[in-house]
Amino acid sequence: MKLNELRDNPKARSTSKRLGRGIGSGKGKTSGKGVKGQKAREGVALNGFEGGQLPIYRRLPKRGFKNIFRVEYAPLNLGTLAKAIEAGKIDAGQPVTEAVIQGAGLVRRGPKWGGVRLLGMGEIKVAVHVTVAGASARAIAAVQEAGGSVTTTAAQAEAAASE
Repeated sequence: MKLNELRDNPKARSTSKRLGRGIGSGKGKTSGKGVKGQKAREGVALNGFEGGQLPIYRRLPKRGFKNIFRVEYAPLNLGTLAKAIEAGKIDAGQPVTEAVIQGAGLVRRGPKWGGVRLLGMGEIKVAVHVTVAGASARAIAAVQEAGGSVTTTAAQAEAAASE
């Protein structure tokens, strides 16, 4: 086999239709788009249009409510925190703040980030002093049982706002 004998497999590359090249080509003049109208033009945007019939998105009932002021908290389980302390990513002797947690790569900032919420899944055996936006009752009890403490900043911010 020589370089000049190399060929594609049959029908591997189909030639594109050449539109608007005279009436003899079969796709001349209007290029298969019919006569005038929105669909004959470029940039047709007919998503959801059902030909005068009421579209399905207007026929179906609307349900639920989306609170635009909702604050999302990044969840952090006790087990994840304990693993990070064992791996040396976090120093248990120093206060554990949201900045330290984020620096260790345990949580990421979301679009409406309200901070970190400590959750009680897993066990912690090291005494740590944690300062986060929120914490579940189970997480607080587990940290205090291990000899540490949990301070929540979201409750303090709400109390300051109400005064």
